[in-house]
Amino acid sequence: MGKVILKSLSIALMLSVSLFGSSVSNKQCEQKGDDFIFAGGECIQFYKSNGDTEDKITILVHGTWPEGTNILARYSTFAQDLSLQTDITTIAIALPGYSKSSTNNFKALAHKGVKNPANKREYIEFLSNLTEALKKRFNAKEVNYIGHSAGARIGAKLASISSSLINNIVLVGGSYDLDIQLLDKNTNYTLVYGTKDKISKPSVTKEFYKKLKQINLNVKIVEVENGVHLDLDMTDESMEAIIELLETE
Repeated sequence: MGKVILKSLSIALMLSVSLFGSSVSNKQCEQKGDDFIFAGGECIQFYKSNGDTEDKITILVHGTWPEGTNILARYSTFAQDLSLQTDITTIAIALPGYSKSSTNNFKALAHKGVKNPANKREYIEFLSNLTEALKKRFNAKEVNYIGHSAGARIGAKLASISSSLINNIVLVGGSYDLDIQLLDKNTNYTLVYGTKDKISKPSVTKEFYKKLKQINLNVKIVEVENGVHLDLDMTDESMEAIIELLETE
């Protein structure tokens, strides 16, 4: 009985619906507290784990979950682990429609009736504005980006439209539909795939890796043996790859 109760509480935590309405102003966002930031027309909730390294931040971007999922409940521990291992301030963000982030201009990635909002240039520009805002908020000169699934897809596109915004990028279990010639040549790329990922098949990442190598980008590929799509970014192999990439800087 105790296990059933704990499981129910866990599910309730993970699927808690956003308390925000569809419209939140900049002023209202400011009143929410230090774990919110207004950027790109959205009020975004985030979780920050401090590191002692100055002038750098790492941003964690999640993938597609049911609308209203409390993303920060999942990613706060991951952020803590990364900041401890790298000594870099790590920020997990909740995209519009997740945790307590607004939906002023964009619905959740899994919103019914909205097909692939992350494929729209407007969404990528929003994420670019958010990244710039976080960079300014924390006085960072360098930004590391870690994206899983849809977060990886968005991150790749972000690296193709925002020159010099991202220094290091880790793309985990993503799918990629973009002009690779536009990717920032100064960014360091790490691609991670799971051998048992049925959502983003290994061949997708392997093919993307080959294309990036062909245009001489600084890219590395990492295999997670028996890795499935869920929480692929939180595996030991992913963590090791992230730490290795950031330690080379």
